[in-house]
Amino acid sequence: MTERPTEAPESDGASNGTNDLIRFEDVVSGRFDQDEVQAQMAPRKRVLPAQPDSPKLHKVLAQAGMGSRLEMEQLIMEGRITVNNEPAHIGQRVQFGDHVKVNGRPIRFKVAPPPTRVIAYHKPVGEVVSHDDPQNRPTVFRHLPRLVQGKWQSVGRLDLNTEGLLLLTSSGELANKLMHPRFGLEREYAVRVLGALSPEEKQKLLEGVRLDDGMAQFGSIDDGGGEGANCWYRVTIAEGRNREVRRMLESIGHAVSRLIRIRYGSMVLPRGLKRGAWLELDEADIRLLSRAAHDVGLAHAADGTSAKAPIDADRSRATRQKNKPRGSAARTPQAPSGKPDPLKTSLGYIGADSLTRQRQRVGKKPTPRFGGRQR
Repeated sequence: MTERPTEAPESDGASNGTNDLIRFEDVVSGRFDQDEVQAQMAPRKRVLPAQPDSPKLHKVLAQAGMGSRLEMEQLIMEGRITVNNEPAHIGQRVQFGDHVKVNGRPIRFKVAPPPTRVIAYHKPVGEVVSHDDPQNRPTVFRHLPRLVQGKWQSVGRLDLNTEGLLLLTSSGELANKLMHPRFGLEREYAVRVLGALSPEEKQKLLEGVRLDDGMAQFGSIDDGGGEGANCWYRVTIAEGRNREVRRMLESIGHAVSRLIRIRYGSMVLPRGLKRGAWLELDEADIRLLSRAAHDVGLAHAADGTSAKAPIDADRSRATRQKNKPRGSAARTPQAPSGKPDPLKTSLGYIGADSLTRQRQRVGKKPTPRFGGRQR
């Protein structure tokens, strides 16, 4: 018996795509932290999980033309059938990837692979993105639902002291597509630094700074205000090297005191998803997420650019804007500009649609597939 994810807190007012997403302005204004304090998790309920798509062995063999179901059961009882080199038993189920032999001869059979699953996780500070941490620190994977087959793969990483949106998927192919440098999916961060950036420093970060592992550049930098020496900025970057945002700012003499990822490609951190909790995307949003990565990859192929191409420090801002992926100019929801946003779905950025559709299924009550640690 497994635990069913808890329900998410209902949002105030009418539900729409914009209100269901975390925006940069929410971080700067303090609403991001206020929502965390106000959100309450409902008690967990224990329910029997649905049976995964794993047909019974004797049925699969009969469909493969090996004989009748009764004959297959007889062979199983005689010990003449093995699954993954282990003797089969009556009532055993098989799944995609299993190896079945009858009398020592491999048998070909068809079992549909499990559907791709994607989770948006709100990573808190103090957790590592690792299945096996030598220091035994808290890991993001301890809060996730159990997979019947395979394991969760993170789409990139966030370091120990960085919080915000972390995507995880059961599909290695999708994970590679979303984080491979050649696709250049844009990451958006809210970053608080010590001391305001001068125009010259901003220009340097946009043109590229040299790090130990090569050149790095921001796609955009927007002021966000702040109090005293603490200044907020919204930055975008098209790759995800280790501690890259922090190292870039430290290279020009500015320490980072807080770093929050609020968007990855077309997926924006949903409002109401508190730290340590997760939201599982529905099938429609998974298709949109995959399509967004595909479209950005096509844009790179069309203009011959790559997120890992050498950076020319003398290149003009206009040239850099021209060579950016089609989705890289996107921001969190703003007032309509008259032009369609290629990263938006029918109701907003990916993630908002999942929340909205799940609310509609139960009379507009927010019961999406949520989960996480209890507070």
